[in-house]
Formats: sequence, structure tokens, C-alpha cells
Amino acid sequence: MSEAKDQELRALQAALAAEHAAVYGYGVVGGKIGDGQRAEAHTAFDAHRARRDALVREVKDLGGRPVAASAGYALPFAVPDAAAAVRFAAELEDRVAGVYADLVRAAGGGRRALAAEALREAAVRAVRWRGGSVAFPGLAERAGTAPPSAAPTA
Repeated sequence: MSEAKDQELRALQAALAAEHAAVYGYGVVGGKIGDGQRAEAHTAFDAHRARRDALVREVKDLGGRPVAASAGYALPFAVPDAAAAVRFAAELEDRVAGVYADLVRAAGGGRRALAAEALREAAVRAVRWRGGSVAFPGLAERAGTAPPSAAPTA
């Protein structure tokens, strides 16, 4: 496999891992979010499941074995109530945007366009949850505050 295809596959796998974590995370969000935002959380959950399923196909198309979801994920902070659930949803979207920014850089053609669309969607959802935007969605390192990656728990 060429170096470019290998980089693209690694970026696809990272995006897939982030989508697995987002699906898990929205399960947490859905359990704590207020009734007024439950539909928005459900819509985001469905969007991440669809992206996850599409990424599984993309990884297979490149000859890779799709990374599996972990049984659980460490949360970046406690999510005891609806306000924390909203903050967590914004954090999930920031993390997803970051890996899609990497995929935009690594991919070409149609995959790059799909990654850019996924980056845009995650950035828009983050703005909705947060109530404001950041200068470079998905590029937290430019602000000096790169979010930590979702860490699977044993």
C-alpha cells in the first residue's frame, strides 16, 4: 500500500474510532439531556451512527479491517445533569471535527469531500450545543487547546 493510502486509511480508522466514541457519548447525553433538547440529541446520535456505518465501508474499500468500538469510553468530565450533557455534546462534536480535519488533510477526491462535509456538520452541531463558534472548527491546536482523544476504558 502506498504511503498516501496508508495515511488515508489511518485517518479513516481514527474517524471511525471517533464516531464509535460519539455514538457511545450520545447515549450518555441522551440519558441526561433535558426534554427540550432530546430531539436534537437523537438527531445527532443518528447522524453519528450513519457516519460510523459509512466509515466501516470506506475502511473495507481500502482493504482495512475496521476498528471496533470499545465496550466503554472514559468521559472527559462527569455528566450528572442536563447542563453537563450539553457541554459534553459540544465536546463530542469538537473531537469528531478534529479527526475529520485530519481526514480532509489525508484523503483525496470524494473521500476528502465527504470528510469536509462531516467536519462542517460536526462544527455546526458544536455551535448549536455551545451557543457560539470557535475560530477554526476541528483545528483546536491552532488555539493551543487541542482536545484529548476519547480514551477507551478496559
